[in-house]
Amino acid sequence: MTSTQSTNAQVFRRLHTEGLLILPNAWDAGSARLTESLGAKAIATTSAGVAWAHGYADGNHLPVKLLATTVAEIARIIQVPLTVDMEGGYSDDPAAVGETVATVLREGAVGINLEDGTGTPDLLCAKLEHVKRAAARLGVDVFVNTRTDVYLHALAPRERRVEETLARAERYRSAGADGLFVPGMTDAADIRAVASGTKLPLNIMARPGLPSPSELQALGVRRLSAGINIATAVLGRAAALTTAFLRDGATPGLFEGALPYPELNALMSARLPK
Repeated sequence: MTSTQSTNAQVFRRLHTEGLLILPNAWDAGSARLTESLGAKAIATTSAGVAWAHGYADGNHLPVKLLATTVAEIARIIQVPLTVDMEGGYSDDPAAVGETVATVLREGAVGINLEDGTGTPDLLCAKLEHVKRAAARLGVDVFVNTRTDVYLHALAPRERRVEETLARAERYRSAGADGLFVPGMTDAADIRAVASGTKLPLNIMARPGLPSPSELQALGVRRLSAGINIATAVLGRAAALTTAFLRDGATPGLFEGALPYPELNALMSARLPK
């Protein structure tokens, strides 16, 4: 572990105690560098965006080699802490997940997201234990943000979702989790109940109908993630522009809101390896 990585690990952990950490999600080195230049205190990846950028579907299909390459490319060009969305760890073998996380940490990450998805809490707990052991061997104080999909995939009846989320949160905390990510939860009462019912800092994902950032902070939320939404918005815009251009060669839209070439090129040139 480098001194920069050690410092970033400390900074990233501290950011979860200083109000509401707003995390945009990048999908490659260029989008990460742009996000950093706009004032992000840390960079998170979106697993879907990274997978799509390589031509793979989201859902644990991305080859680990490509994940590691992406992390290395992002870590080279940014200076703020980097946390990596690793889906379910790309394996059902907890030991293999631990090794995959070790690979990502060697490339410069200081945080990860690891989800239960439709798997069992027992499986995620086993993965967490291997992840923490792998990080300890490398001397990296990795921040493990544990995602539970109780809300996103309706893994419990509506009236039991808070209870189920908190039960899983406690199990994951005991297994080594440092944060709790509950995508799909938007109701203010539920958010308050989960935030006050766990010792883990609560992470929420941007969705329509979500309370404002100031309200989220008052409810006890400590981290707000863009998730896939920046990537899908960018790709949606690209699809609209490409459709118009293919249809009739229309060009006006190509220049609306575009960042100037010199500005973008200078942004990337500033971090060329010496």
